[in-house]
Amino acid sequence: MILVSSCLLGVRCRYDGSSRPVPALWDVLGQGKSVVPVCPEQLGGLPTPRPPVFILGGDGFDVLAARAKVVRKIDRQDVTDFFLSGAEECLKLVRLLGIRRAVLKSKSPSCGLSRPSGVTAAALILEGVDVMEF
Repeated sequence: MILVSSCLLGVRCRYDGSSRPVPALWDVLGQGKSVVPVCPEQLGGLPTPRPPVFILGGDGFDVLAARAKVVRKIDRQDVTDFFLSGAEECLKLVRLLGIRRAVLKSKSPSCGLSRPSGVTAAALILEGVDVMEF
């Protein structure tokens, strides 16, 4: 089983109500794999669409350690708790289903691995999940 960002599968769950489907993703995942689609931001309680956000003061690892926070770009309102809740919900699925691999959306404050790493990506890495991004 592989955890996959829902937006990469064509689900319109991104902050602006769009998706980022990657047709070649199935080639990477392999035939016959079970996919568990997730949107950590929706799982954490945020609506779609929603204002764009960024991590202030670090990256996803810093958010998990309470050294940074996630804020809305338009007014800097703190939405960290939603991102922490979404990451925790993803961890529940990983633990329940024994998932050891994840394919996540790049450049996302939840799912990205770089520029900076997202909150859910960091939580999964700390859990020992093999994470890659698209």
